[in-house]
Amino acid sequence: MSNTGVLTGGSKAIDTAGKAVKGGLAQAGLIFQLFVDVAKASVQRPFQFREFILQAWFIASVTILPTILVAIPFGATVSLQTGSLIKQLGAESFTGAASVVAVIQQASPLVVALLIAGAAGSAVAADLGSRTIREEIDAMKVLGIDPVQRLVVPRVLGMVLVAVLLNGLVSVVGVAGGYFFNVVAQGGTPGAYLASFSALAQLPDLWIGEIKAAVFGLIAAVIAAYKGLNPKGGPKGVGDAVNEGVVITFLLLFFANIILTAVYMSLVPAKGA
Repeated sequence: MSNTGVLTGGSKAIDTAGKAVKGGLAQAGLIFQLFVDVAKASVQRPFQFREFILQAWFIASVTILPTILVAIPFGATVSLQTGSLIKQLGAESFTGAASVVAVIQQASPLVVALLIAGAAGSAVAADLGSRTIREEIDAMKVLGIDPVQRLVVPRVLGMVLVAVLLNGLVSVVGVAGGYFFNVVAQGGTPGAYLASFSALAQLPDLWIGEIKAAVFGLIAAVIAAYKGLNPKGGPKGVGDAVNEGVVITFLLLFFANIILTAVYMSLVPAKGA
């Protein structure tokens, strides 16, 4: 009896895991299909320019202040950690370059990604989810209006644009914060900090940061739109969809960051190498 119970429990666990894998693969396919639909609708006319401007402004308004507030301690932390490590290695003259490269290549895009996904992505998912449960999306389809072109495309492009612009802002604020804390807290030399920029940093470092921000914004926007268009269970389902969208976005963003970083390091040699 005990062996039978163990076998039964094991088969149920396998069945549950199999259903979860199938559900995850099906959801990944639907998200990719939405991405393809967004790409097609982006080049169709008429383009919803007014909606695009409104959504970009809304996304910027909910993310600019939190981004700045997070970028300052983030840049300071990176600067303090790299400065302490480099000082132990006896290479204090490269503190500025190492801090700048770390902020621009890694810290800045990740800060933007987390805030875009957490603030803007949740807002987009909640907005589209509320429209879905009120049957506005179905009404648009009945009237012959494509909800992807009318609602999703402006939000996706708006999040991509704001993500790229915020990445530049975070880079500036992060580098400035790192400079301040390195000079004040660690007793670094301002001239040496600034002069070391050209030692390790190069222009492609800035480009990969902007590319990462654009890709992260695209991923966050598409997942938020998918979850908003497919809530289950009424108003409670909208809240669940928002939470699920944020969690899935965070996981995918970190995987995308690993892939983009690996590709960049294989294509662009380090300066001086």
